[in-house]
Amino acid sequence: MLRASEKLILIGCGQCATACKSGGEEELIAMKKKLEDVDKQILAFIVPETSCNYLLVRRDLKKIKDALDEADAVLSFACGDGTQTIAKLVKIPVYPGNNTLFVGEVERVGQYSEACRTCGDCVLGMTGGICLVTRCAKSLLNGPCGGAKDGKCEVNPENDCAWILIYNKLKELGQMDKLTEIHEPKDFSQNTYPRNLDLRNKDGGGR
Repeated sequence: MLRASEKLILIGCGQCATACKSGGEEELIAMKKKLEDVDKQILAFIVPETSCNYLLVRRDLKKIKDALDEADAVLSFACGDGTQTIAKLVKIPVYPGNNTLFVGEVERVGQYSEACRTCGDCVLGMTGGICLVTRCAKSLLNGPCGGAKDGKCEVNPENDCAWILIYNKLKELGQMDKLTEIHEPKDFSQNTYPRNLDLRNKDGGGR
């Protein structure tokens, strides 16, 4: 993607990408050196506080306006959302430096697990706070598939069976009655892309 681009701007993110060590200041400095070693010019690099915040990114880009005017392209080390935010604000190509994998939980430094599909039809209150859409490889809504072995998923034996986790959690909470409730099919009308949310509306409804 960068073969035709000689003068680059590097942009990271002070939130998720910094926490994941994929787009903080340290990573941008390391990438700057690698690119310079292959004869790319790095005119500037910045790490906005939050790269998916349009107003904050616009503010920070003003600080490097002269460099942007001269640059051939931007290489973004934010997530996919942050990269798109940057692309809205500049008049040169913006290329992704990361592949965004999932909305996840930080278990410890350098270790993350997928936790939410942002489906818009949340059932966590019925499943002991364990997402069956994300944690179950088949996203089954009304109990396990029957293929689990020793508490592990038949699709990926490295993963715990989500429904066994749900069973144990509901038992711990004294809410076993929730296992007898039938979940209606997922309302995928809440998950039509692209979605947006305008809290200035009275109902604050997302779509």
